[in-house]
Amino acid sequence: MANNKHTESEHFARCESMCKLQSIISGKWKILIIWYIAAYEKQRFNELQRRLDGITQATLTRQLRELETDGVVSRKIYPEVPPKVEYKLTDLGKSFVPILTDMQKWSEDNLMK
Repeated sequence: MANNKHTESEHFARCESMCKLQSIISGKWKILIIWYIAAYEKQRFNELQRRLDGITQATLTRQLRELETDGVVSRKIYPEVPPKVEYKLTDLGKSFVPILTDMQKWSEDNLMK
């Protein structure tokens, strides 16, 4: 029985980590936002909005702020007029790119047939 409780505890820990991951990448656009920032190393807001066909300014703003709060994306504001803001992946965000690459490969292999 003790062994079974240990297994349940481990299962709960795994579920907890997956719940945290889901909360970070949930949202229709977050995976693509991370993907595009990774592909171009840094992105300005308008560049992202052009690449993400159909995203509203409010949604992009909200999802970028959430990714920043979760430590996936960093934002740099340049003291210019008009304001220039660039988004880059943090080390945490960069560590997620190989997983996204695997997901993209899986999608090509299984969903694009």
